[in-house]
Amino acid sequence: MNRDSYADMLSAVQAFHDKHRFSETGGEEMTYRIALMAEELGEISACVTKGKSKQALAEEVADLLILLFGTSIAQDFDLKQAFWEKMEKLDQRESRIINGRIRVSEFRDVDM
Repeated sequence: MNRDSYADMLSAVQAFHDKHRFSETGGEEMTYRIALMAEELGEISACVTKGKSKQALAEEVADLLILLFGTSIAQDFDLKQAFWEKMEKLDQRESRIINGRIRVSEFRDVDM
């Protein structure tokens, strides 16, 4: 296994899904997966707002990444391809400072 390989990371998540029979036991149902992702975002937020260690933050972000890989498995789409397609779109966007912070978004002629 190559720990730098996207394919190997995806394969590890697939093996985890298979081991726990996610496709047969509701683990790939999207409403459930969204709830899990929201939970992980809350844990990431807690790491930041409560001043937890960088290691704790990294673990929570890794949990979210694993859920994202699993969502691509559950919904049968190529996450790597989606990533690069989105990056190409983002690279074409202008940035703005909104309320003192940078935003790179599809600005739709609305005042912010």
